[in-house]
Amino acid sequence: MDEHLDAPLVLRVNGAMFQIIAPASRTLLEVLREDLGLVGTKHGCELGECGACTVLIDGEPALACLILPIEVQGREITTVEGLAGADLHPLQQAFVEQGALQCGYCTPGMVLAAMALLDRTPAPTREEISEALAGNLCRCTGYHRIVAAVAAAAAVVRRE
Repeated sequence: MDEHLDAPLVLRVNGAMFQIIAPASRTLLEVLREDLGLVGTKHGCELGECGACTVLIDGEPALACLILPIEVQGREITTVEGLAGADLHPLQQAFVEQGALQCGYCTPGMVLAAMALLDRTPAPTREEISEALAGNLCRCTGYHRIVAAVAAAAAVVRRE
C-alpha cells in the first residue's frame, strides 16, 4: 500500500464509532489526536519507549505511536477520555488525592496501564503495580506516589 494513499477507517473509540479517511501511514496516536481531537493520549518519544501514548485495546495496554489504525479496526480502543463519566474514575481520583502527578504529561498513559492491571488483578501488590507501569516513564514524581495511587484506587474499586 502506498503510504501516501488515504485509507477509510472505522474505529470504535471510547464506545463510539468513528468513520474517517486518513493517510495509511498515520499512526493511531496521530488519528486519535489530530482527527478525533482526543488529546489526552500524549505524543512522547514515537519509539514505544516512554508510554505517554498508552491506550487500551480490548482492555490491554498498547502504544498508540507504534500502531496503524487499520490494525485495530473492529476492536475497542479506550483513551483516558473514556474513563470518566460524570465523576472522575477512581484511578483518576486517586492520582489527584495521592499527589501522583506533577506536570501530568505521563498521567494518561499511567492511568490506562494501571486500569488494565486492576481489571486483571483487583488486589495487586506494590511489585505488581511497579511491573505493570514499567513501560511508562515519569520524569517528575519518582513513582512512589503513582504506586500509592494505584494501590488506593484498587481498594476503592474492590469495594464498588
